[in-house]
Amino acid sequence: MDAPDDRTLTETGMAPTGRGRVLLIACGALAREILALQRANGWDHLDLHCLPAILHNHPEKITKAVVDAVEKRGPAYDDVFVVYADCGTGGQLQAACDRLGIAMIEGPHCYSFFEGNARFAAHGDEEITAFYLTDFLVRQFDAFVWKPLGLDRHPDLRDMYFGHYEKLVYQAQTDDPALTEKARACADRLGLAFERRFTGYGDLETALSRV
Repeated sequence: MDAPDDRTLTETGMAPTGRGRVLLIACGALAREILALQRANGWDHLDLHCLPAILHNHPEKITKAVVDAVEKRGPAYDDVFVVYADCGTGGQLQAACDRLGIAMIEGPHCYSFFEGNARFAAHGDEEITAFYLTDFLVRQFDAFVWKPLGLDRHPDLRDMYFGHYEKLVYQAQTDDPALTEKARACADRLGLAFERRFTGYGDLETALSRV
């Protein structure tokens, strides 16, 4: 199964196939990575349902969206696993998953589990001044960053939003020179230094291998 295009993943997500014993409920921004891991490892027992990736910009809506998906889709499967980290929900998503009796991926956000939660935590305070992008967010930079913040209409707002940042960290899941150059261009647009870290799939692969 191939992922829909990025715009579809951003705005509407991806429906499950109805095949498999375990349903993964995930952010649309993780669809390509999850499907790649599924193909590489032969995880035919997993089915994937992605919620719209744009919820990334509205973390207050994530918990309800996940709970609704679990209640609607979950009964057709033997088990459900939530492929969201806390993602700005302030612990509400974990509390909801605990209440529903289902597991979710560990970590404060996808930037952490892509790099590996332990390694990310070791960076400490230096990460406060870093702005992160993944492969998906590099491809969808305008949809997730530039336009929602109004920088397409008011570029003078850049300092207000990004004045306290020092660098843009591109966490690369794939080794794609063209995507690296696009990430570098994003850093230039924001007036930030650029750093690329090849993370691969990090703790995402580890977590899914246990499901």
